[in-house]
Amino acid sequence: MTELRNIAHELSQQLYHYRADYLEIHMEESTSSYISYRGQNLDTAGRGSDLGGNVRALVNGGWGFVSFNSLDDIRKRIDLAIHQASLAGSTQSQFASAPSVTYAQTDELSQSSVERPLEDKKRILDEYKDLIWQTKGIKTSFIRFSDGYRRRFYVNSRGSVIEQSRSDINFNATAIASGDGELQQSNISVGSRGNYNAITGLHSQIKDMTEHAVKLLSAPKVKGGEYTVILDPILAGVFVHEAFGHLSEADHIYENPQMREVMVLGKKFGPKILNIIDNPTMPDLRGSYKYDDEGVAATKNYLIREGKLTGRLHSRETAAKMNEPLSGNARAISYRYAPIVRMSNTYIEPGVSTLEEMLDGVKEGIYVKNWYGGTTSMEMFTFSSGEAYMIRDGKIAEALRPVVLSGNVFDTLHNIDMIGNDLDMNQGGGCGKSGQSPLPVSNGSPHIRIQKCLVGGA
Repeated sequence: MTELRNIAHELSQQLYHYRADYLEIHMEESTSSYISYRGQNLDTAGRGSDLGGNVRALVNGGWGFVSFNSLDDIRKRIDLAIHQASLAGSTQSQFASAPSVTYAQTDELSQSSVERPLEDKKRILDEYKDLIWQTKGIKTSFIRFSDGYRRRFYVNSRGSVIEQSRSDINFNATAIASGDGELQQSNISVGSRGNYNAITGLHSQIKDMTEHAVKLLSAPKVKGGEYTVILDPILAGVFVHEAFGHLSEADHIYENPQMREVMVLGKKFGPKILNIIDNPTMPDLRGSYKYDDEGVAATKNYLIREGKLTGRLHSRETAAKMNEPLSGNARAISYRYAPIVRMSNTYIEPGVSTLEEMLDGVKEGIYVKNWYGGTTSMEMFTFSSGEAYMIRDGKIAEALRPVVLSGNVFDTLHNIDMIGNDLDMNQGGGCGKSGQSPLPVSNGSPHIRIQKCLVGGA
């Protein structure tokens, strides 16, 4: 660690001598562990450590990128990145400026999980695995756990030197039940920013998950059609991340003329009660950070405010090309990749309604919870719920087989007529984009009610 810190400060005094419009260097060291089960058998278990970095250069609008695993001859890597960029460049560079900053942060708590013996983690997962298999009707199961601790050093040719550390813990479990030639599944997914307690004490949740998978075998299928639908915070959070958040990433918009015509700032996208935010400054969430991977300070960004499109997520390059404010959303999953525009903690801001008020007056509707699949294509989406229940005369009634929600995201946003007061942030899973996966993020929402939502059987 001391060596990386010394190299970072030494390079910060030298980068401005190079002939490039912009230069940045990332260096990092990390440790991680992982355990997975397939059925009743241990599939993988291990520990790992890594050390490396990259150089990124901008010359006449062209980029050069060189990664490395040895700290020797970093200056040769700088020369190579500049040479690559000069070959690719043919126009004026567009790159937004940001204040230079020197910042150091150490998060000792975040080391607590990865430093624990692998045997301790396996013992907890064994308890969960055995609990799943105590339930009659289970065909197979999957359990996956991973944690890691990473310290990163960032230097750029504008004078910034940033040291940040972070950890990540992710756990998910799936139970698959079988009967009469059919399969049904249920799952849970949790994560944290270094709090090991997040994956302990889940026994009742594991038991409920497993029993629900078996119950789904005898649950009725929904009759397809348009319904009033109430989404729980987990599914609503996934919806806002997948269906709208990715559309707010400026690289998608800048590169797509059709989306530039649709995603016009100031355009009405929903009711006045709708506010959608991406906020990396929220404390202790998986998508939180102080500075992004281009040295830009994290900022709370309203994407939709009172129903109108008010912002989007940017790197320094996309902000310059679109002449819009920086948002601090350039991120990379490791030193092997260049930063690209990514979400952080994306959520629907809470409203004033209670779940009981949302249910009231719904003669026949659907209440959906959790999720385990989905796809998006431009503004069209399809999501599979983890749980579904009929709503009859304002009450949650019988359980259904998992349902599929589909439609146009812009129409769906307009059809939101109530937003709950019970914001909850989901930290399970991760985000994938352009081969970089899984990136730690969080998403969330209160309960939301949507009119005229197309529902089909899974």
